[in-house]
Amino acid sequence: GIVNAFGVYQSYYQDELLSTNSAFEISWIGSIQAFLLLLVGVLTGPLFDRGFLNALLLTGSFLTVFGIMMTSLCTSYWQVILAQGVCVGLGAGCLFVPSIAVVSTYFTTPIKRAVATGLAVGGSSIGGIIYPIAFRQMQPSLGFEWATRVIGFITMAVDLTAILTMWTQLAPKPPRALFQPAAFKSWAYTFHCIGFAIGFVGLYVPIFYIQVYALALGATNMNYAFYLLSILNASSFVGRVLPGFLVGKVGPMNLLVTCSFASGILSLCWIAINDVVGLTLFAILYGFFAGAYVSLAPPVLVSLTPEMTVVGTWIGMSLFVAAFGLLIGNPIAGALVHVEDQDFVAAQAFAGGTIMLGAMLMLLAMVIRMRQVKSWKV
Repeated sequence: GIVNAFGVYQSYYQDELLSTNSAFEISWIGSIQAFLLLLVGVLTGPLFDRGFLNALLLTGSFLTVFGIMMTSLCTSYWQVILAQGVCVGLGAGCLFVPSIAVVSTYFTTPIKRAVATGLAVGGSSIGGIIYPIAFRQMQPSLGFEWATRVIGFITMAVDLTAILTMWTQLAPKPPRALFQPAAFKSWAYTFHCIGFAIGFVGLYVPIFYIQVYALALGATNMNYAFYLLSILNASSFVGRVLPGFLVGKVGPMNLLVTCSFASGILSLCWIAINDVVGLTLFAILYGFFAGAYVSLAPPVLVSLTPEMTVVGTWIGMSLFVAAFGLLIGNPIAGALVHVEDQDFVAAQAFAGGTIMLGAMLMLLAMVIRMRQVKSWKV
């Protein structure tokens, strides 16, 4: 959940530690972190298949905690990039795929597996609730250094719990390919991958900037503004879990496309919101649909894969493409934001437009898939 909590650091860095740096520059920290989360996840998937679960958990836990602790010592921009962006991002990448994959080994039916995966992915939303509140409550009295260190200790405790309780049900598998070009002969898969990546370009913009926006417009006091990110992440937890119960009845692609359009529309509506009630409702609704966007990706990709023997490779390739969407989206939005002039419209329109474009491409993939299987439930 440390990636989902970056919005609280974005706001703090702009006002305090990195006040001489632009929003564009600061947003690269969180974007690199999120980019490495997905990119390293592609590489760790085959290692998990070969039985290196414990090694990945130990490596990821060390890098994540070490990166957070080093962040507490940072005084300049490049130091924060290396510690919080690169080191924490690498650690989170080592933990991401194993944490999701190991859960799926305990369930055989698609519905149970989707619900279990949603609960596992929902853990990042819980972190996104706890970390911003903890940082906000501790930073004024303890200072940035110790507030960040306490978050590091919380992360250490959570990671140690995972190391002691997680083990896989499956025997190690032979090495699998990281890339299978034949996958892109499937138009449904190709359009879905491109659409999903474009959607990710804009998806995290509200998560990074909702606090900055609320404070810049004076829509609420400083205390409540910091809680908006936690409210968004709390709703995201529900959005990551609830759709799993509907996958078997409606189909994962139908759900994902619906949630994508809803996220895009809400991002565009964000332009007109400038009061505390509106921002709270926006955080609740956007958090739900953005959470569903993230959690529905694995079930959709499994449904598009022709054979279970290559499902890991197909998911890995999709995440690889999506990682670049995460990398560029928030810095572009940061370049479009003018905090001093209270001008966020370009960034909000950029977020909504990219999510809507991604949703349209995924809708096209869904139509192609419907014609292939001759059923509406895809």
